[in-house]
Amino acid sequence: MPNSIFSGSKARKGLWFSALALAFSLTGPASAQERELLNSSYDIARELFAEYNVLFQDYWKEKTGETVDIQQSHAGSSKQARAILQGLGADVVTYNQVTDVNILAERGNLIPEDWASRLPNNSSPYYSTMAFLVREGNPKNIQNWDDLIREDVELIMPNPKTSGNGRYTYLAALGFAQDKFGDDQEKIDAFLSDLLGQVKVFDSGGRGATTTFVERGLGDVLLTFESEVNNIPALNPDKNFQVVVPKVSFLAEFPVTWIDKNIEKKGTEELAQAYLKHLYSEEAQRMLAGFNYRVHNETVKAEVADKFPELKLMPIQDIAGSWENAMETHFASGGKLDQLQRRR
Repeated sequence: MPNSIFSGSKARKGLWFSALALAFSLTGPASAQERELLNSSYDIARELFAEYNVLFQDYWKEKTGETVDIQQSHAGSSKQARAILQGLGADVVTYNQVTDVNILAERGNLIPEDWASRLPNNSSPYYSTMAFLVREGNPKNIQNWDDLIREDVELIMPNPKTSGNGRYTYLAALGFAQDKFGDDQEKIDAFLSDLLGQVKVFDSGGRGATTTFVERGLGDVLLTFESEVNNIPALNPDKNFQVVVPKVSFLAEFPVTWIDKNIEKKGTEELAQAYLKHLYSEEAQRMLAGFNYRVHNETVKAEVADKFPELKLMPIQDIAGSWENAMETHFASGGKLDQLQRRR
């Protein structure tokens, strides 16, 4: 099992760069003989689904004899959900936050409210957590969340207002503060306010934050998914980035579902459902682990156990009660996030 997504595979590196060219766009047209499927996904998943699509195409061809053309649309998952509400005809969504799927049921009536019960693990075939990427030699000696609030440390992270990635980062920091300070809300608020005050750039999405840190060279620490920070060093061996995974962080689940109204209209029910169900197969779980995502398959988990340190991963229920409460309390206009940023 390779230790990074590109170990022993030049082809994967080619997928990374070709997938970048697809940002905010769709792949080319399919031939008349091909079935078509559109996957609406979050912005740092381009490379993952570029590889998974090939895996699924081979599986579907062998199973049915059909050729399927899989198109991709990538942006922040909240932006992607809004695009579907405005008419983007996606067959499936593969997002990084439950609320961006829920909105398709609540506002668009495009899927049933119990969508999460249709696939295992609350329709989350893989998961991750939040981690830090630091520069060569870790010059600021970043080890944990409380190192991020020092005045000499500049942070790069996605904006919680526009990015599920950014909301996960905020909630992970909140979970750490709750774990450290208990019920002392004043200290919790002060910590979060200090952390937000050290952010040099709030990018609109996770891949934008990566670009700011890696290519523009801004900031001392990139805050993003563990999977992303583990992938970046393999792509930039000359920069000698280092990965820091804090011992307390947030359980980041990646929900998926088919869009009932769209697949009924397009006649792609069987294809769309198979595309998502195959993410739970052993071969797909092994591929996901190769992209440094944590997976549920016990065989694959045992194979890659040395890649993923044991952590205290706090679910949304422990930190904010529910996603609905988190969105209303922390991320709504005038909510806790806005209040903390005004304190600076």
